[in-house]
Amino acid sequence: MSIRHALLALLSEGPKYGLQLREEFEARTGEVWPLNVGQVYTTLQRLERDGLAESDGTDVDSPQKGFRITAAGAEELGAWLRTPPDLTSPPRDELVIKVLVALRVPGTDISEVIQAHRRYLVGLMQEWTRVKEHEGEHDLSLSLVVDAELFRLDSVVRWLDAADGRIRRAAAGELDVPNPPGPAGPASAPPPRLRRRTGVRR
Repeated sequence: MSIRHALLALLSEGPKYGLQLREEFEARTGEVWPLNVGQVYTTLQRLERDGLAESDGTDVDSPQKGFRITAAGAEELGAWLRTPPDLTSPPRDELVIKVLVALRVPGTDISEVIQAHRRYLVGLMQEWTRVKEHEGEHDLSLSLVVDAELFRLDSVVRWLDAADGRIRRAAAGELDVPNPPGPAGPASAPPPRLRRRTGVRR
């Protein structure tokens, strides 16, 4: 998450103080991403250093120091909003790594590992659904955040289901895999490296 661009977006509405920016950031994001006030002021100082924001000249540590966006800051914000995030390589997801590691740990019931994570994720989805039902009805920002999280968690659950099915078929010999899961046997050759990222450098 880009705090600097989120603060620029808030400043695009008009001059604001640091504490005001923190409060408005949390309110606009459904209050699910708490923001440290020290991080706000550090980011504002960097924005000012880079010419993307300017202050009213009050003492740097004063909570009444106001900031406003500059023309360069507005241009930076517009470019960021229209630039897709870099999704050219898969993230280093801890859950995916756990499943891959569990495949090679002797005596590990990989299906039980997968189901343990699945139960946890389904519980999280139920909690987020309750949050949406009780608090999101009149809070558009919170509803959008919860929707995004529910879609994300649902995709992870579906991946776990697909992984469980694929592993079971591999163990039963129904899939042509070079080294099916299970104990013993020589280590398989490392998979080919993914291509380097091809996105535009930023």
